[in-house]
Amino acid sequence: MSSMMKAAIFIEPGRIELDEKPVPDVGPNDALIRTTTTTICGTDVHILKGEYPVAKGLTIGHEPVGIIEKLGSNVEGYTEGQRVIAGAICPSGHSYACLDGLHSQDGQCGKHGLKPLGGWRFGNTIDGTQAEYVLVPDAMANLSPVPDLLTDEQVLMCPDIMSTGFAGAESGQIRIGDTVAVFAQGPIGLCATAGAKLKGATNIIVVDQVPARLEIARKMGADHVIDFSKVDPVAEIMRITDDRGVDVSIEALGLQETFEACLRVLKPGGTLSSLGVYSTDLTLPLDAFGAGLGDNKIVTSLCPGGKERMRRLMNVIESGRVDLEPLVTHRYKLDDIVEAYDLFANQRDGVLKIAITP
Repeated sequence: MSSMMKAAIFIEPGRIELDEKPVPDVGPNDALIRTTTTTICGTDVHILKGEYPVAKGLTIGHEPVGIIEKLGSNVEGYTEGQRVIAGAICPSGHSYACLDGLHSQDGQCGKHGLKPLGGWRFGNTIDGTQAEYVLVPDAMANLSPVPDLLTDEQVLMCPDIMSTGFAGAESGQIRIGDTVAVFAQGPIGLCATAGAKLKGATNIIVVDQVPARLEIARKMGADHVIDFSKVDPVAEIMRITDDRGVDVSIEALGLQETFEACLRVLKPGGTLSSLGVYSTDLTLPLDAFGAGLGDNKIVTSLCPGGKERMRRLMNVIESGRVDLEPLVTHRYKLDDIVEAYDLFANQRDGVLKIAITP
């Protein structure tokens, strides 16, 4: 094994480039994973554009599928050569936040207390997964073995996209028989649609303008699809619900317009479940907010991580209840990741998710 590896590195806003870095040293609680498949996330595009700040020289990416190359001296229950995934959010398992049940907000017991996004380390505070090797910290809390019958591409959505989308449905506390609206049918929105169906929603309304995405949304469980370029989605949702509004609306894009639309279609007492990563301030329109008297809830979710979450998500895939392979629309080698970023960031050629293989 070489002492150097290829990695996609943040240089400056507008530039992520492939370069060489040393293969990481393995600490006692770590595991070194040889990456077999990873992908590019919308959050990585926020990093590329400078909308989310990370350190220069950081390896980007947070969705790993791979094989254990080397285990730290304290790591038990795993073997080298084993196929594994780790969540995009990799909790320590022992911080204040973890022991309070907030795994994704793991503050690492820092002296400054909890900070939002504390559990998101790959490609944020430590080197990420768009590389030939990735170091997984606190490996016993994060590594989840991949069932033999599942391919890399079948489990590629589990570390982030599937976990995040499902969290939108879970945080919204969807009940059997609910009506749910999902705004945006990118990868996370499609997973939110699938999650809403699994949670028991029986009237799922989705909003997008890309015909291929609306078609996949139907396969994920959508009962109504709305092309917002042709009709006003708020008016159409109110028409579909006989002006009652929806029990839960899920925002899966991260824009003021979609957030506000989610608020406007809620029934009194409904829940807005927000998944978007916002890069500007949000405002709450007085009428849509019911002057603060609408008994509404606004909840946010960060992708749940940890090995038990990953195990459950792979159970869903293995059961056949959800098939997320159609979300992988393009495949690139790590050597061509700059080209892959250009495709993904500019949303060309019907791209949903790109499988990156070293």
